[in-house]
Order: sequence, then C-alpha cells, then structure tokens
Amino acid sequence: MTDKLAIHQWAEEDRPREKLMRIGAENLSNAELLAILIGSGSTTQSAVDLMKDILNDCHNNLNTLGKKTINELTTYKGMGPAKAITILAACELGKRRQATLPEDKPILNSAEAIYQLMHPKMQDLDVEEAWGIYMNQRCQLIKLVRLSHGGISETAVDIRLFVKEALLCNATVVAFSHNHPSNNLRASRDDDRLTEKLKQACSTMRLHFLDHVIVTDGAYLSYMEEGKL
Repeated sequence: MTDKLAIHQWAEEDRPREKLMRIGAENLSNAELLAILIGSGSTTQSAVDLMKDILNDCHNNLNTLGKKTINELTTYKGMGPAKAITILAACELGKRRQATLPEDKPILNSAEAIYQLMHPKMQDLDVEEAWGIYMNQRCQLIKLVRLSHGGISETAVDIRLFVKEALLCNATVVAFSHNHPSNNLRASRDDDRLTEKLKQACSTMRLHFLDHVIVTDGAYLSYMEEGKL
C-alpha cells in the first residue's frame, strides 16, 4: 500500500497542467513538464515523482535524458513504450528548436509595407474584408486577424473585437486594413467614421493606432499618409 496521492487528487494549484495554465511553462520544473507529456505514473508514483526519479538517474540533465533508449526508459515502473517515445520525441524537438534560427517577423512601419502584406490576401476578393494587424513596439508583426467578411460595398467591424485581439496577443502597435472590391481608392464617410472610432478605442486602451490602409488591386490609400490620423 502507498499513501501517495495521484495527480488528480492533488490541490489544483499543484497539478502540472493547471500550474502551466496559471503561471506559464517557464515556471514549472523539468519533472513537471515531462509529467504533462506522459500523463500518468504508476500505481505507486505520480507522473511527477516518476520523472523526478528518471531525471535523478540522469543527474538532472536533459541532454543525458535525450540519450536514453526506449529500452532503458521502460525499465522504470509506469514507463511504457508509448511514454518513452513521447519523452524522446520531445527531447529531439528541443534539440531541433535550438538549431533553428528565430523566424523573421515582417516590420510594418509604413503604409507600403502594410499594403504589400495585405494585397495578396485581398486582390481577388469580390466582397469587403476587414483585418486587424497586431505588432510589437518595433512594428514587427505578431499576428493578423480577419475581423469580418461582408458585402460588396461595406463590411461590419466590431471595435471591441479589434481591441480585444490586441490585448490577447500583447500588441502595442495596431493597424487596420480593408479592401474596396470596386478598386475605388476614395475613402467613404463610413470609412472615416470607423477610423475615428478605432483611433479613439486604441487611445483609451493605450494602443498606438498606426494606420488604416484601404487596399485595391494595384494601389492603396493610407490614412496616415493622408494626414488623417
């Protein structure tokens, strides 16, 4: 008999998955991260305790763990072939990540750069689409979000959704872009009103609203370049 508790019996704040969601992966121990991968331990050990034992035999060195074979790992009670394969696959991914250069993020500090990014997405559309462009303080792209897909002459945009997406990805600089399927480069009154609402919402949330770029197939209109921001 053992008085050890299974992970599901632990206080929620001590469970690896819940801890990761609450405080981030970087704040978990190696044993806790590996325990998330294998999911369960044995009848006498939790997944965390099992991984602590294995890591201890590896002198707490992940490089040494990655050199283990499936047969070596499966000598531990509760460590079957599927779990061993998962651990070795994770170690291999870690090694490959270390050898991979960081992805280049486009810098979108001009209307031209925003147009070059958005034109391929919009050039063949026969309806309007609206996109949020979310960047860090260096104007490097974090993510693009299509906010709406609508009619021939206009598309509805939820200002709250535009701002929410910025907050979710920790953006500090944002831009907005939509297309005119008619290829008319003139901004409408609705475009002007929407731009003003976006600017006000960003100001309230301390986001820098960089530009609103209207895209046609071959040209663009920039509110920033027009001096309307």
